Amino acid sequence: MDVPLVSVLMTAFNREKYIAEAIESVLASTYKNFELIIVDDCSKDSTVAIARHYESKDARVKVYVNERNLGDYPNRNRAASLASGKYIKYLDADDILYNYALVVMLSYMEECPDAGFGLASIVSNDKPFPILLTSREIYLENFNGYSHFDRAPGSSIIKLDAFKQVGGFSGKRMIGDYEFWLKISCYFSMVKFPFDLYWNRIHPDQESKSEYSFLYPELRKRVLNDALSFSNCPLLPNEITRIKHNIKVNEIKSWFFSKLNYLRKRVGGIA
Repeated sequence: MDVPLVSVLMTAFNREKYIAEAIESVLASTYKNFELIIVDDCSKDSTVAIARHYESKDARVKVYVNERNLGDYPNRNRAASLASGKYIKYLDADDILYNYALVVMLSYMEECPDAGFGLASIVSNDKPFPILLTSREIYLENFNGYSHFDRAPGSSIIKLDAFKQVGGFSGKRMIGDYEFWLKISCYFSMVKFPFDLYWNRIHPDQESKSEYSFLYPELRKRVLNDALSFSNCPLLPNEITRIKHNIKVNEIKSWFFSKLNYLRKRVGGIA
């Protein structure tokens, strides 16, 4: 079998309800030169058995089971360590990859050989996709309405060498993808490509629905402050000052409107 151009990485923990559909969506891809690496993080249900079933039918599917539970982002790092492709493409075990996604992502990345990664982005009015951004352009666009750093791993494709060079994910819970985009953007240019290349399933068992999620705003604030203070941050000092000012203003506005809504509910309740 040829060395795959891309390694699709699927990490899983108790996803028996969804993983079959996720696997089948990858196998239905119109692009065929891939490997699908599934790394189970000590599931207690039939996730592994379902994955093994597909492994027995298709040599491109490779299933690994961790000896102990690693957690979300450390497990993503483990999956990347098993990859042999030039690119890695994350797909969560509860999501669906559209059959044209790999063709679009890979063709755009190969068109822009200097890029270290690609992310789905808002369409630009001045030029068509794919669009190559420098590190500074990524940061400037992010803080001017494009929100590149808010993308989930499923929205991306990453050169494996670039992933390794920046050390992968730090392992921080829930905030790992946001932190990773801030980090890799300091060192590599990025390709922009369209949305709607995969389906992000919303359900009650997601991390974003857990009790831990109330910590996300504070975690995000810390990670962003660290990134803007980083010596390799691609922004100019005056740009960093402006961005920090805008963040503070938005925090005050958010606090004000939350209090206003609270008071309106109180008044409505009394009435």
